[in-house]
Amino acid sequence: MKKRQNVTIKGTKDGLVLRLDDSCSYDELKRELDQKLSANTRTQEEHQLISVKLEVGNRYVTEEQREELKELIRQKKNLVVEDIYSNVITREEADQLRAENEVVTVTKIIRSGQVLQVAGDLLLIGDVNPGGTVIASGNIFVMGALKGIAHAGFSGNEQAVISASSMRPSLLKISDTHYSAPDSLPADEKHDMVCAYIDDENHQIKIDRLQVLIQLRPNLTRLEGGH
Repeated sequence: MKKRQNVTIKGTKDGLVLRLDDSCSYDELKRELDQKLSANTRTQEEHQLISVKLEVGNRYVTEEQREELKELIRQKKNLVVEDIYSNVITREEADQLRAENEVVTVTKIIRSGQVLQVAGDLLLIGDVNPGGTVIASGNIFVMGALKGIAHAGFSGNEQAVISASSMRPSLLKISDTHYSAPDSLPADEKHDMVCAYIDDENHQIKIDRLQVLIQLRPNLTRLEGGH
């Protein structure tokens, strides 16, 4: 009976891809990896550096095990570890991912000197007074007057938007793009909401009627409409 291979080595134009079985023991995996890499590197010129990617499937690899695998590969002289890919994430990573995809609803007035920061989208039912600050990793929706500072997409999300019933901010920021103390903004008579977003053409923050988001950010809502 043919022995099951726990380590599969595939050569690509960018280097080596090592696929590691996720059902065997970790120690067994290390032994076979060491043996196969030793045999493989003998066929390579020593001065030729080879990039290595590890795919560990559904195996959870601790930080200590990651360092062990990297060190084992580094000992083969001409091999350089690019990254280790796993389908498994930690509880902390899962909690963070869930938080970043939630809408946080807050009912209060953000007064001067106060800072409200959330992971995910922020729905604020209330005003942001001059000197007050609201920050979100996702979008910011203010059901009231925005007269202070709003920073959406603070973790680098350039698709984030800022919307308010009355848009009179001292500073807007989306990702790393600023919009400081604008002199004139679209009229918000009849309490029509306006929005701020990064214009793809000039990469600057633009303010317009809320309705433009239907075309500009069609994936803004997480519920798909029926046909």
